[in-house]
Amino acid sequence: MLNTICLYFTLFIIYSFLGWLMETIYCYFCTKKLVDRGFLIGPVCPIYGLGCLGIIVLLRKYHSDPLVLFVLAMIICSFLEYFTSYLMEKLFKARWWDYSDKKFNINGRICLENIVAFGILGLLLINFINPFFLSILNKINVNVLNIIAIVIFIIFLVDNIISFKIISGFKKVAKSIKKDSTEEITTKVRELLTKKGGLYRRLVSAFNFQASEKLLKNISRKVKENASKALEFIDNSKDKLLAEKDEKIKEYKKKYSDLKKKFDKEIKNIQEQQK
Repeated sequence: MLNTICLYFTLFIIYSFLGWLMETIYCYFCTKKLVDRGFLIGPVCPIYGLGCLGIIVLLRKYHSDPLVLFVLAMIICSFLEYFTSYLMEKLFKARWWDYSDKKFNINGRICLENIVAFGILGLLLINFINPFFLSILNKINVNVLNIIAIVIFIIFLVDNIISFKIISGFKKVAKSIKKDSTEEITTKVRELLTKKGGLYRRLVSAFNFQASEKLLKNISRKVKENASKALEFIDNSKDKLLAEKDEKIKEYKKKYSDLKKKFDKEIKNIQEQQK
């Protein structure tokens, strides 16, 4: 059992590193700058490791059916990417990626070209990539592999704890800045965190401020829209209540007038009877 867990964790780290490497190279070609991508301090992107393990564990039985493998790989990885984006946004009020500018995207979390890439990755992973790495790992002594996996796991766990704490500090820094401009806030947050240096600078380089700025603007816009709707509702309700009030006053005045007439009539009848 331990051997299997250590083997799969080692594969997880390998694919997390390859994912980080691919992201870094892609960003370099786009920005001409070396940017450490990923949530963690270390050179890993766990979402790639989880996606690859999900495909390996759940879909290896479909290796002889490329079409099914392709479709299921797209579904699994797309769900993982969407859920991860949603979860991190809820936790940190920020986004690490945003596909809003791409066609056929869903809430900016996933897009069609990535979904197709996931399907192709599934085919390559099951038929070529994973068998290659398994052949290498199987040549390593089991006890040695277990020790390596445990050491890496401890480092990975510490990395997660430290990174989570630092990223959580982003929100505290943002709250300390009294500004109404989202752009000014995100710029100031970047400056303050970069000045702290060390681990903060590493995570700032991975943090997608542009996507987070867009998120903050959307939140600000929604708040303003909701506030506007609330004020409009209050005004409409106020007018409605005033109209109802006037109607009630008229109704009570009429009832009072009818009762007074009836009372006066009764008094008059009594006086006539006494005569």
